[in-house]
Formats: sequence, C-alpha cells, structure tokens
Amino acid sequence: MKIIHCADIHLDSGLSSNFDKEKAKERKAELLRTFVRMTEYAGEHGIEAVLIAGDLFDRDVISATSRNGVIGAIESTPGIKYFYLKGNHDRKDVFGSLSEIPKNLYLFNETWTSYELSEKIRIYGLEFNSVNSASAADTLVTDPSDINIVMLHGQESMSASDKTEVINLKSFRNRNIDYMALGHIHSYKNAELDGRGRYCYPGCLEGRGFDESGEHGFVVLDIDEDRRSVASEFITFASRRFINVDVDITGLDKTNTIIKAVSEKTDASGATTNDCVRVVLTGRTDIEAEKNDAVISKTFENRYCLFRLYDESAFSIDYESYSADRSLKGEFIRAVKNDPTVSEDKKAEVIRYGIKALLGEEL
Repeated sequence: MKIIHCADIHLDSGLSSNFDKEKAKERKAELLRTFVRMTEYAGEHGIEAVLIAGDLFDRDVISATSRNGVIGAIESTPGIKYFYLKGNHDRKDVFGSLSEIPKNLYLFNETWTSYELSEKIRIYGLEFNSVNSASAADTLVTDPSDINIVMLHGQESMSASDKTEVINLKSFRNRNIDYMALGHIHSYKNAELDGRGRYCYPGCLEGRGFDESGEHGFVVLDIDEDRRSVASEFITFASRRFINVDVDITGLDKTNTIIKAVSEKTDASGATTNDCVRVVLTGRTDIEAEKNDAVISKTFENRYCLFRLYDESAFSIDYESYSADRSLKGEFIRAVKNDPTVSEDKKAEVIRYGIKALLGEEL
C-alpha cells in the first residue's frame, strides 16, 4: 500500500515579505495548485491514502477559493482516503460551514482517534490543546500486531514538556509505532524513533520565503503488509525553490567584476529562471572600490522569478597608503582616522561615503 504524507501547505499565506501584491497573489495560487497537483499525482500513482499532518491553511480567514479548491481536489479523487489533522495555524472549525464534508475525508479531534486503513494498518491522530500534549503518549493505546501510523503536529523534543505543540519523542518510544507522520517543521527530516519505528517531518509542500529554502515536497510511504515493512521516499514537488547564495567579494573593486562573481555563484547553485534567489554579498572591499548595488540588482532582476540582493560586505582601508597624501581626500581620511568620537567599525564607512561625496557620486 502506498500513502502520501504531507504537511504545512499554509494556503492563504500573506506572502507580503518577499512579493509585491500581484506576485503574492500569483504565489498564493501556486500553493493551491501544488496541493491539487499532489492529489492528481496520488490518483496517477496508486496512492490509497493522503495524510495531511497539520497547517493545511495559514489563518482563520479562509478564502472561498482555497476551501473550494481543497474540497474539489478531494472529491475529484474519491478512491483515495484523506486524513487531515489540524495544526496550530488551522481554524478548529475549518469545515464547519459545510453541510457535508467529502465522504473520503477523515478528521481528528483533541482525543486519540483511530481509523482502520486496512486489515493490518491503523492510523492514529490527536490534535493538541493546552493540556493534552504532555500526556499524549500515555493515552495512546495500540495493537503491537498492527502496522501503526501516528499523526501529530508540533515541535519535536527529546525532553519532557507540558507546552502545547511540543512532541516529546522519548515518551512515544516502545509504543508499537511504525511511523510517526508529523507536521510543524518546514524542512524534511526522517529519523529513528526506536528499534521499531521512525518519525518524519515532510517539510512544507512549497517554500514561502528565503527561510524555507531548498527542495520541498512530500513523502511517499510504501507499506508491505506481509513483511510488515514501511519504506519511505521524499518526492521533490514544489513549483519553485527559494535559494540563498553567499558571494565573497573580497578583493573585487569594480561593479562588473562583482556581477561576474554573483553570476558564477548563482549558476553554481543550480538556480533557474523559475526560482527565487537571494544573494548576500560578504567579505571586505577597498574603500575606493566602485560597487553599485543598484546596478547589480538590476542585472539579475529579470533572470529569476524573484531576486533580492543584501550587501553585508564591509570596507577596509590601508591608512598608511594615505599618510603622505596631501590632497583634500588624504586630509579627510586622516581626520576621520584620528577622530576619537567615531568608532573603528564606523570609520571605514564614514570615509567611504566621504570619498563618494568628494567625487560627486550619488550617495
């Protein structure tokens, strides 16, 4: 039997941190479309169940487009069972306005609920509140002869905690669990729970910002009921990637050479025109280096879906080379160097802007 495990789709996310209004609208539509594509993938690849481990939606106010899109995708694949466990972002009555939810959609609540997926496979789930997370493992009752899948949404922990949304993994050891289908962490992780089972975060289905960089998608479980084995595979599925690239510009003294370095680094990252790319300039450049961030940004803004440039480089200055310089520039540099009211960290920056002003350049 094949099962999809996904989580953290976050439909109706604001997305205003990285995108303007029009691009945010487009990206919202892509998040929904990726969820629908996943259900189509399930229908085409013999998937019998889809586990949605929380945060299907991002906020209390759910758009009709997202709600109808999710319901329509589920109803369009009636041969697949969908198990949806709400997360901390999901509204508790997310489908409360519907007179009838799809017959192939199964929900959970704040006590353990179990479903029989087959004669040998059983799915358990519990939605956290302020009191049940610490005792969740103590109230879970499983049959050791079954293949047991446990769904939860929360932050992993290896120590006891009474905080909501914290999953104490140690307390779930030796409880006949074959696979823990978790949600809440937005990057993929698959690790050993105990001698019998594993726990897994599939990560978010689509990255929404540069803090969610890299590959995103879902996990496919392949369960052999006769051998009692549970194999899993991460499937890359996101329509776009967010890619972070650091570029050390130490020793580069012209905008065109910096552009070349940025181009080489972004190409090496594998970024395509479909991706969102953030470049961070690092290192140290000479105080008189010609570096124009606006020109660098303009060069790459149409090369990718989204391009952001952050200049975290610093300026260095060889004071000795200006010790005998009797020009206005030399006098200015020596004055700043000897000014006790200016910190050493700021002196290079002050000198940099001073030189630009003396040369009549735009500050």
